Amino acid sequence: MVEHPPLTRIAADAEPTAMPAASGAPVVVGVDGSELDKSLIRMAAREAALHHRPLRIVHTFNWTPDPTEPIPTEVLRDPAAEVLDRAVAIGRRADPVVEVTATLLEGPPVTVLLRESGAAALLVIGDGGLGRCTCVPVDATALMIAARAGCSVLVARDTVPPPGPIVVGVDGSPSSGLALDYAFDAARRRGRDLVVIRAWDPAEQPALSDAQAVGQLDAEIEPWRHRYPGVAAEPRVRVGDPADMVVAVAADAELVVASARGDRPWRGMLGGVSQALLYHCTTPVLIVREPHELYVQV
Repeated sequence: MVEHPPLTRIAADAEPTAMPAASGAPVVVGVDGSELDKSLIRMAAREAALHHRPLRIVHTFNWTPDPTEPIPTEVLRDPAAEVLDRAVAIGRRADPVVEVTATLLEGPPVTVLLRESGAAALLVIGDGGLGRCTCVPVDATALMIAARAGCSVLVARDTVPPPGPIVVGVDGSPSSGLALDYAFDAARRRGRDLVVIRAWDPAEQPALSDAQAVGQLDAEIEPWRHRYPGVAAEPRVRVGDPADMVVAVAADAELVVASARGDRPWRGMLGGVSQALLYHCTTPVLIVREPHELYVQV
């Protein structure tokens, strides 16, 4: 486990904030009793502490009656309750200041967590091994939740990453502006540097030099520099596929931020960059969307 340096706590009324959900909305984390739970809960507790929000731990209990071999409900519920007890203990050790609650809910995990996302400030889930897949499982739990949730989703990996820069990919769309705001806020709260990366196609702007392309991006992020004066932000412009570039730069990051759907939202609930990060990046990924913008029941 990587130990993070002490958090720099921001005053509860400090502005700006990139998590503008309803007052008191919790950071929700879904646990399943696996080893990944430890990293998940620590990351969720960290987010709750950074944003002065309560932490809500959820474990699902999908009970289906079997008439041929009746099993007492408590036999099935007791192991699930033990998972929650362990999770609460981890959460309280991770940050004693954070208010931690837990609940056991019946239903399929995707359905339950999507329902929880409707009232959450942030949903934290594990990747289910998605980042190590050589195939593309379109029905992966993490993918379905990230695509349909009613709040931003932080997809954690097997381990908590070491301290490093925050990385965000932008394309000039309104949704990438929201991701940029989240990324600046995340860098401020953690005391980290920020890398802002954009793909550039010389064929579309043949008269533009490399230096001019960087200058344009630098000018675009200037309003956020004024809003977050303590954040050191480095603009990077590269020629190539946007998804490949963000995945490569994010390899040494503490967190990578991407908007849910980018500049072509009509093509699906998750854009190409956010999908590539979920499949091919080993860094935790924060998929950003407007609070309660989307909640699709499955």
